[in-house]
Amino acid sequence: MSRPMALRLHADDNVMVAIQPLVAGVSLPDGTAEIVIREAIDMGHKVAVRPIGIGESVRRYGQEIGRATVAISPGDWVHTHNVGIERGDVDYEFGTDLRETPKLPEPRFFQGYRRPDGRAATRNYIGIVSTVNCSATASKYVAKAFDEALLHDYPHVHGVVPLVHKGGCAFQYGGEDHAQLTRTLSGFARHPNIAAYVVIGLGCETAQTSFLVEHGDLVQLGVGTGWSAVQPKRGPLVMNIQDEGGIAKTVRRGVELIQELIPEVDKARREPIPVSELVLGLECGGSDGNSGITANPALGYASDLLVGAGGTSILSEVPEIVGGEHLLTRRAVSREVGEKLLDRIRWWHEYTGKFGWSIAINPSVGNKKGGLTTIYEKSLGAIAKGGTAPLRAVYEYAEAVREKGFVIMDTPGYDPASVTGMVAGGANVVCFTTGRGSCYGCKPVPTIKIATNTPMYRKMIDDMDIDAGQILDGVSVEELGHEIFEKIVAVASGEETKSEAQGIGDEEFCPWTSGPIT
Repeated sequence: MSRPMALRLHADDNVMVAIQPLVAGVSLPDGTAEIVIREAIDMGHKVAVRPIGIGESVRRYGQEIGRATVAISPGDWVHTHNVGIERGDVDYEFGTDLRETPKLPEPRFFQGYRRPDGRAATRNYIGIVSTVNCSATASKYVAKAFDEALLHDYPHVHGVVPLVHKGGCAFQYGGEDHAQLTRTLSGFARHPNIAAYVVIGLGCETAQTSFLVEHGDLVQLGVGTGWSAVQPKRGPLVMNIQDEGGIAKTVRRGVELIQELIPEVDKARREPIPVSELVLGLECGGSDGNSGITANPALGYASDLLVGAGGTSILSEVPEIVGGEHLLTRRAVSREVGEKLLDRIRWWHEYTGKFGWSIAINPSVGNKKGGLTTIYEKSLGAIAKGGTAPLRAVYEYAEAVREKGFVIMDTPGYDPASVTGMVAGGANVVCFTTGRGSCYGCKPVPTIKIATNTPMYRKMIDDMDIDAGQILDGVSVEELGHEIFEKIVAVASGEETKSEAQGIGDEEFCPWTSGPIT
């Protein structure tokens, strides 16, 4: 059986998606009709299979993705030049599509680190938490002292990661942005993959180290208690550059503290832990027209397998849910959960409106080159990462995820900021689908990269972990979903990802700030 040239994803669709480049003049079979391609169409882009009048809905996945701005004929390329973003009223339902998730035939375990407080880790890092950009260089200098030569003596320590960023000052003390940064920094300090940490501030910034310790619950840490594995009995190790007497003295002191911590961190050993204790972050970036056909639905199936085994899966990027939110409210376990998602979407409309633009500016340049025409089309493909499991909770950015099962976290669509929020919330593995070729990695949590198409996978083989383009060659979504699930278990157990092999992840810590900077 030969590979088809294009796919119609739903009986109600009036477009097909090219799964290989189409040349003008070629005939495309569509049921009983033959569609003649009127111009060259790239892989991942759409071709009309029926006449679409001006103002008529363009449909993919059985859903509206936009309206025709000019008359479109069968065989025409369907994209931004002839489709606009319009949408009629949406009828929201709550809890009307609650499904059982697939079950594994037997209990599964991964080889992880059991922390003294009972939480499960997939990696064993030491963190340097910088409260403000003004202490970023000092934090980097401390981490740089622990190069591969030094860490060679501590084979069970994955590294010393500087958690540095560009903010930390010039916002309202105690305000929303301050609280959000505190959630993010403390979420990383308390993350099970961070066995021990040091906090470094400047001294005069808005994001005071004392505020972080108190409001981020770091004061509760000690040996065998709290979230940390080996934090000394005296509690959080906090330094301010101004108190220490400058950069050089701060760096020397920071190095001394970590030298005291690292032998204890190195004592950690992997042991069998149920996969129900995995928290999976779901991300897509550099998406293309194949994302919603291959990688995202396959990852969704893997997500369902994890949820069915008692684990947790986090869907992020709320601005890239717009256009598909009505499908998610139907999966909400209560009206309250569904309404919370709609509240976050309304917030995004209001937020973008304050700056004179809208979320309709998404997709990105690369998304459009890959075949995505509107935010609605992008969102419908993106939410496929969340599988079919019931939606049990909606969280604020970087909020600690405590609910088991499938949940949503309100993050922006910018990948580094989005993943940073999920990791702060407790994600201990990340799966990242990409069609254009994102090279993202995130310390202290491993990131599995899933390519949506085989040509990109082969071109970027050093960065991609899984080729979901196999689905276009006949591998089922379920088969690929099982492959992804097994990769998640293997990576959680210590298998190195492609991004980890290249040392990627020191620069990707990116706390999100939504308010004004003065």
